Amino acid sequence: MSFEVPRDASLAEIQAIFAKDRYAVATTGCEILEAIDGRAVCALTLDDCHLNMNDNPMGGVIFTLADFCLGIVSNYNQPPTVSSSCTIEYLNVATTPRLIATGVVDKKGRTLGFYTVKVHDENAVLVAKMTATCARLNSGP
Repeated sequence: MSFEVPRDASLAEIQAIFAKDRYAVATTGCEILEAIDGRAVCALTLDDCHLNMNDNPMGGVIFTLADFCLGIVSNYNQPPTVSSSCTIEYLNVATTPRLIATGVVDKKGRTLGFYTVKVHDENAVLVAKMTATCARLNSGP
């Protein structure tokens, strides 16, 4: 695997690595604002194509932003890591057109990692919360 994110990578280097996540970046419009050991922050500006029939952000769009943020926080300075289980709760309707996801490490393990991603709008309304378990692909025997 060649998608390891080294600890000393600049934000521009991290953005270049994750630009290969074409669905999140090119199709949905997710962007990386911050990536440090144990934390990632991503954002998405909602457009008409992100809205459901009630003019609210579609759940899949919110999940994509949370999952993208999870990918960054779980791979930063870690062996290649993939999610094995995610649960998301949709808590409130967004009140602004910009969503911000913040992902944190709950526990880094050798073979598994545990993470929480919270999605807020610009008014600090908690829109969704994801918890995830991720597996390290190169964890060894």
